Parts: sequence; C-alpha cells; structure tokens
Amino acid sequence: MDKLNAGLSGRIKDKLKNLAENSVPSDAKFIARIEGDKVFRLRIGDYRALYKLKESDKVVLIAKIDKRPGVYGRL
Repeated sequence: MDKLNAGLSGRIKDKLKNLAENSVPSDAKFIARIEGDKVFRLRIGDYRALYKLKESDKVVLIAKIDKRPGVYGRL
C-alpha cells in the first residue's frame, strides 16, 4: 500500500475498513467457495481486493490486493 499514490491508498483502506461493519457490501461480488469459506471480490479502480468471509468465526480475511488480472492467481 505504501507504493500506491495517497488517493488510491486511501480509497482501498476505506473500502477495507467498511468491511468491518458490512462484510458483504452491495458492490462485492461472490466468486468462489474455498474450504467452506465464501470468497468475494471488491473492485477499487483498477485494483481488486479478494477476501474470504469466515461466517462461523465472523472473520473477514483479506487474501489479495492487486491489479486485474494478477489478483486472480492462486489464493
């Protein structure tokens, strides 16, 4: 995140902080189920944030943040 410009870095941080209050915002897209956890994608400009939702523990785990298509490699 330190290598990104301040505006983009701030947008990404804001989106991720909002996940604490709403783990599946309206702009999140469900993309897979891995080992029982749901994986979602957030679009933030040219970047994508992939995160797992562990419903049993009420945990949001940020898996990757990268530009498309690099983010869609192995989780």
